[in-house]
Amino acid sequence: MQLVEFTAGTLRFLDTLPRRGPADGFVWIYLDRETLHEELPALQAAVQRIGGSALLDLHVQDLDNALHPSHYDYTSVYDLVVFRRLATADEVDQELQGQGLPRGAGAQMLASFFRIRTRAVAFVVFDRLLVTVHPQGCFTARSFISRYLSDAVQSEGLNGNRSRLPGSPADLMLRMVNVMVDSYLELRKQLSTELDRWQQELLRPGSDYRGWSALMVARRELHMLEDLCEEQNDAMQEWLDTAREQPPPGLTQAERDGLTARARDVIEHIQRVVHQVRRMEQGAESVVQIHFSAQSHRTNNIMRTLTALTAIFLPLNLITGVFGMNFASMPLLHDRFGFWLAIGSMAAVAALLGLVFWRKHYLERSAR
Repeated sequence: MQLVEFTAGTLRFLDTLPRRGPADGFVWIYLDRETLHEELPALQAAVQRIGGSALLDLHVQDLDNALHPSHYDYTSVYDLVVFRRLATADEVDQELQGQGLPRGAGAQMLASFFRIRTRAVAFVVFDRLLVTVHPQGCFTARSFISRYLSDAVQSEGLNGNRSRLPGSPADLMLRMVNVMVDSYLELRKQLSTELDRWQQELLRPGSDYRGWSALMVARRELHMLEDLCEEQNDAMQEWLDTAREQPPPGLTQAERDGLTARARDVIEHIQRVVHQVRRMEQGAESVVQIHFSAQSHRTNNIMRTLTALTAIFLPLNLITGVFGMNFASMPLLHDRFGFWLAIGSMAAVAALLGLVFWRKHYLERSAR
């Protein structure tokens, strides 16, 4: 468990928990989910001392649940926000190694856009305290530590001056959530590239596409991603509505307006991801329908050509059938030119029917 104190535009690491929260700042407590059980007594003491209330048992279970969906809940003292972010290749590697797969399989899995994996990050927002519970080695927490604390000295009494530091626990939470949402926005490029490749393969003339199982998995994962983003949107929208109805105390009107604007920006980014996913789903459905329509059109062209050829040879079969009858007396049967007259008549009939079908475009590769 790490403690960081933000006060009046400065920050510092804390070795021990302060007796009370700073009057002009707040404390950030960061810990890994894997160590939550062992550090829970110290965490409860910290939130009781600085935040004014211990965490409810149900909320502690939410913090410890790695599979928890994006969610918002609150009490009279604090807000609880659970937000799912994209998993990194290293995190997927660790998961797959536990299943007996070789190292590096995570990057290969994430290279295919239908392999979307997420991790839950939990935020407990008090007036002067922010508690965040991350997966071990969470890149979001590391990025903010390196951004804000790279020059800070981890010792008592030495501070690292910073500009544009978060002014409240809610501000820091929104900045972290915004970084997570940005990773979904970056994912759109990979999704669009992969989907375009599939579309070109499906619409290629004469395509014999065989990746239907992968396409079905992709559609399922896109639906899951849409549901995930809608849960995120609902959680942040509920938090924003609560912040409007009950603004965090101790903030000026300008700070409240800035907090609301940042929350709306996060929600707008989530909605952009939702709209993009829906467009990709519609695009995938459309290209599949176009593919089957093209295949049906191609089959119709083949059947039309075969039907025309059958119609050409049908009168020829009739002529040969007539002359194959076992009658003692038939016209042209004993004539020295009978054979050639029959062959000529069959050739004439075939040529005439071929000309008629060609004029009607029955013997072309595609109908006009």
